[in-house]
Amino acid sequence: MTDFTGLSNLVIGDVLDPLSACLIIDYEAEAAVTKGDPVYLSSDGKVSPAAAVQDCIGIATKDAAIGVKCPVCVRGRVKVKAGAAIARGKAVYGADASKRVLVMPDINEGGSATYSWSKKLGISEQSAAAADDLISILVAKG
Repeated sequence: MTDFTGLSNLVIGDVLDPLSACLIIDYEAEAAVTKGDPVYLSSDGKVSPAAAVQDCIGIATKDAAIGVKCPVCVRGRVKVKAGAAIARGKAVYGADASKRVLVMPDINEGGSATYSWSKKLGISEQSAAAADDLISILVAKG
């Protein structure tokens, strides 16, 4: 595991910018969430960690037990764990079975791609060489 962020003092799920530059929204945890998990809306107003491909809305910035408020970075820069090699500047989505972000396949908008832009979680700010490398992403849906 290599930390490509240059910010070894931060852990996954930490926001890299001042809070005033991010959008963090509290949702109720429908399942136990760990800081740094990519999360998706599993019910109205509720999030769960993604352990497979989901339409993730952001990254959990704190641990949350079931029924507890879970702050989610839905816009901003956050430290995450890569699930495989990722090139800088590529779109990423969540997640693999270990709740890590992955590079999105290029989408042929005229073809029959199995991925859509709704899966996009953000943009990688560094390249990851292998699974479990730490990078920052700019969470930006759409």
